Amino acid sequence: MDLVEVIGYFAMTFLVLSFIPKQIVRIRVINLIGCLFFVAYGIMLQAWPVAISNGFVAIIQMYHLITMWKTKSIE
Repeated sequence: MDLVEVIGYFAMTFLVLSFIPKQIVRIRVINLIGCLFFVAYGIMLQAWPVAISNGFVAIIQMYHLITMWKTKSIE
C-alpha cells in the first residue's frame, strides 16, 4: 500500500466518522479533517474535482467553526 492509498483511506475514515457524533462542532471538525485528507488525496492523484470540491467543503466547515467560535457557540 502506498502513501496515496493511505491518505485515501484516512479521508474515507474521517468522512464516515463525521456522521456518528451528534454535536455539530465535532461533526464539523471531523468532516474538516476528512476533507483536508481528500484534498491531499485529490492533489496526489491529480483528481481535481475531488481536490476542489473537498477544498470548498473544508472552507465552508472552517467558516462555520469560526463563526460558532466568535459567537461563543463553541466552548
